[in-house]
Amino acid sequence: MLTRVMDTDASLLLGVEHEQKQQEELYQQLLLQTMGKLQSDSPPSKVIRPQPGLCVKTSSVSDKKKVFLNICQSQTVPPPPHLSQEALVELLESEDPTSYRVPMSLGEPHTEVDNSSQGCTVYDVVINDEFFQKCEKDTLFQQFLIAVSLEGLENKYSLELSRDIKILKNRKFMGSIAEQNIRTKSKPIIQEIDSKESLTLPSAAKCPEFTLLVEPPSGKAEHLIAEILLPGVSSARSLVLDLGEDRLVLIARPSLFHLDIFFPVLIDQENSVAQYNTNTQTLTVTMPVVSL
Repeated sequence: MLTRVMDTDASLLLGVEHEQKQQEELYQQLLLQTMGKLQSDSPPSKVIRPQPGLCVKTSSVSDKKKVFLNICQSQTVPPPPHLSQEALVELLESEDPTSYRVPMSLGEPHTEVDNSSQGCTVYDVVINDEFFQKCEKDTLFQQFLIAVSLEGLENKYSLELSRDIKILKNRKFMGSIAEQNIRTKSKPIIQEIDSKESLTLPSAAKCPEFTLLVEPPSGKAEHLIAEILLPGVSSARSLVLDLGEDRLVLIARPSLFHLDIFFPVLIDQENSVAQYNTNTQTLTVTMPVVSL
């Protein structure tokens, strides 16, 4: 638990009370925005037609039926962070190789007919075109791409796919490649409340102090609220926040803080809101809980 120590006098006490009142008003507004009681724009999206890449043959573990992955490419999908082959080897040998995220769009399953005139299930996976070209030139990156694609499909569609795979040499896709509707972001998720003088930043990243709150405290959870203390961070522009369906990753640049936590519940990423208060140097992330 974080304890804040400060000297007080009459004027400071009034200032603190005023700041607390402002924070309560901002907090209530934040909750209202998150719960949809204030008017907000729907998440922007864009229809793309992916380009062929490579076709991977596998099978469903439960019924042994053939499954194909059309791993496609598009410049609309953002690239993952730069990763060297040496860093990839270290990542694969680490305890948590899933810490490296590859942005991808996972399409709905569609039925096609293979060369044997047999029905099969096909999934279209779309990644950034430059990252695809990198994987095409490097066998290790290609194997890694196929592994994360299989895992992504398994998580999204509750599947279990065989790791006994075959890359089709003379075929870049199975059946047809459908258009996909992908979300695009029009504004940063972090909104700055105030400004403050810059502070000297240490070079080594460390895990910040944080608390996770559930609203309401009892009964069915509706919101998950993360309050993260970031001393030394003078602006929201220094923060990179990435929300997954059950995960929060925060980086304060340059190498000041790094936080990577998993949640016991699923969250609504698109309707989550974050605000950074430069007075208290606290990032508050309010995330609606997905009802199962």
